[in-house]
Amino acid sequence: MSRFARVLVVSLLLAVGLLGFAQESKGKKVIIPKQKYALLIVESKSCIYCKQLDRDLKTDAELQKSLEGIDLFKVLYESYSPVVANFGGKEFKTSEKNLVRKLRATSFPNLIFYDKQGNIILQIPGYLEPKHLKCVITYVKEESFKKIKLKDYMSKCA
Repeated sequence: MSRFARVLVVSLLLAVGLLGFAQESKGKKVIIPKQKYALLIVESKSCIYCKQLDRDLKTDAELQKSLEGIDLFKVLYESYSPVVANFGGKEFKTSEKNLVRKLRATSFPNLIFYDKQGNIILQIPGYLEPKHLKCVITYVKEESFKKIKLKDYMSKCA
């Protein structure tokens, strides 16, 4: 292969790679709820509990049913992909990693329940078994967080 042909092939590969990157960066992930409440799950690539939670969400029919009426979003701790969020009543654009830092979600999975206005209702660091997660979801959906502490509510679910 001539030098010109090699330069042309390398240039084409770079151009295709850059085009792919440009298209990916155009598509921002929007995590602003359309429903009254949302659940943001902060995951990490190497987190085995994140993978288990993902399996639970895909396979547990009761858990899926309990999530009806709540927007579900996920972000990845290691990702620098662009994201549009609304926390603290102000819409902003940032990267997934910077959002995770802003939310102080330093253990994984990290479950953040928030409302349409961007007010954080509840933040739970760590994995919850499906029956406990269903209880927490009900706690948020029924707005019991306005009347009772989660710890007391959870004792009623057992």
